Amino acid sequence: MNTSQDFDPRDRKKYSLEETKFRRILIWSICNLFRAIMVMKMEGLEHFPLDGAVIIAANHNTNFDVFPMQFALPRPIFFMGKAELFNTPLDPLLRNLGAFPVYRGEKDEWAMRYARKVLAHRQTLGMFPEGTRSMGRGLNVAKTGTARMAIEMNCPIIPMAVTGSDQFFKGFPQRSSVTVKLLPPILPNPHDTPLSLTDRLMFTLAAGLPESMRGVYAEAPKGFRK
Repeated sequence: MNTSQDFDPRDRKKYSLEETKFRRILIWSICNLFRAIMVMKMEGLEHFPLDGAVIIAANHNTNFDVFPMQFALPRPIFFMGKAELFNTPLDPLLRNLGAFPVYRGEKDEWAMRYARKVLAHRQTLGMFPEGTRSMGRGLNVAKTGTARMAIEMNCPIIPMAVTGSDQFFKGFPQRSSVTVKLLPPILPNPHDTPLSLTDRLMFTLAAGLPESMRGVYAEAPKGFRK
């Protein structure tokens, strides 16, 4: 039985753990809108499993990253989104798109519990290990939350390199070229710590990005093994 101390206002709202017909229609509609501003290239889809729990870990250029990421995959992605957005008229739209709120800059146990639910339901969890946008300037130092989740839930991480999303609207009406590249899965091993798995993830992700976008992960330490 929950106590008042355990209650979280977010529990009053419904967050779907399955793909709904409404969501499919919504994604199809948004995808058609994006065709006016984007030409997308997809690589490495063979690395993505068609079922089972999986974490997609992507670099974070802009708030628009979530759209090409989802358009590229045949399964719905469930994302954490900053909690402030769920206090706006966008709230029902975000929840129908598979997003759920997280309070950034603090340890948010509710968001972590919900992320575990997503994976327990054998769905795809989308995460941005950097935790903040780079605007295409290069990878920032990653937090260990993605690795902790993969270790705890014993599921693979698939690095996803997204390039070009930081150019949306800048050359309009010319369409922006966006590439979404999936890299081979990274599986936690018995010797991994959250930090060691984070390093494996981020250096792998960096290798899939143009050199100018690799940021602090541009050069792996001597002797580092993925």
